[in-house]
Amino acid sequence: MSGLAAATEGLLVPPGHGRVVQAPAQHVTFKVTGSHSRMASTFEVIVPPGFDVGAHVHTRSEELFYVLEGELDVLAFEPRVRTPDNWQKWESSSGNRVVRATPGTVIVVPPGCPHAFANPTGEPAKMFFQASPPPDHERYFEELLEILGSGGPPDHAAIEALRARYDIEQLTPLRHR
Repeated sequence: MSGLAAATEGLLVPPGHGRVVQAPAQHVTFKVTGSHSRMASTFEVIVPPGFDVGAHVHTRSEELFYVLEGELDVLAFEPRVRTPDNWQKWESSSGNRVVRATPGTVIVVPPGCPHAFANPTGEPAKMFFQASPPPDHERYFEELLEILGSGGPPDHAAIEALRARYDIEQLTPLRHR
């Protein structure tokens, strides 16, 4: 026996439920946390117009994004050249470029793969986001939204230190209107 009690009930999170953390730059609803899953944390994320997470890479984390509403520009490849400012112009050695993701688009990001998303439209976008292993992204979101919620332009030094603690190598800046 592994020492874990066998689960006799699953978790049901109805629409509109889950713990919400939000700031002017993002609205994140925690749907499944590390207290309910050994595999992944799951979130519903509303991405406001003008938000750009910035290209970044994880050495351990695997992520899955599913666009539910709206449109996002997305990247999930190693570019020929990692330019430090604008990931939207990146291209892979096989010719891949940034894609405009619409509802129903799925993006899977293995460890070590640079990735990014941004909302270039005038309307909010909504996505389902899953990150493994838990609870790293839960803690990251809580701390990031504290930084972004302080008002004014983002504190890039604080965000950089936060990302370093949570296995995130930032390749281009996070931006929001």
